[in-house]
Amino acid sequence: MQYWYRGQRPVRRIPKDRTRVNAWGGFCVRGKTSLYCFRENMTGAVYVEIVRDHLPEIRRMLRGNWRLQQDNDPKLTSHVAKEFLQENVPTVMDWPSNSPDLNPIENLWSVLKRNVELRQPRNIGELEIFMKEEWSKIPQDIIKNLVGSMKERCRLVIENNGERIPY
Repeated sequence: MQYWYRGQRPVRRIPKDRTRVNAWGGFCVRGKTSLYCFRENMTGAVYVEIVRDHLPEIRRMLRGNWRLQQDNDPKLTSHVAKEFLQENVPTVMDWPSNSPDLNPIENLWSVLKRNVELRQPRNIGELEIFMKEEWSKIPQDIIKNLVGSMKERCRLVIENNGERIPY
């Protein structure tokens, strides 16, 4: 395999038809769910299965009083997903489309990605293992800061008439 160097860190060539690992996880001020890694494409049915499998964990963490915040990805708002969520989740929050600045999970994915890349996984198996290990190591203070940033994020979006904000 050929390596390129940028600064001190080798940059590996990436094959064109690479396999990828998708991840689903959630968090709130009380903590994080476990990270679910999968290789198939996300569909409404796959999303329902992931949430169904994590509901006991979520309910233990939050008891009965909680809301689900998710983006408006068509798979997450599909008929099958809406029906399942309506029957199994106390409240699904209305959320604006295309709002990564308002979605703190995007910041958490960045932390995870950076930490996994530093470990330089050599294969897809290592990648998945490292993702789960690094997810579990994300400190609670980062989680609390992301949750605590929501009021300021909303204020800035309103102040900027819905335009991008520095998050």
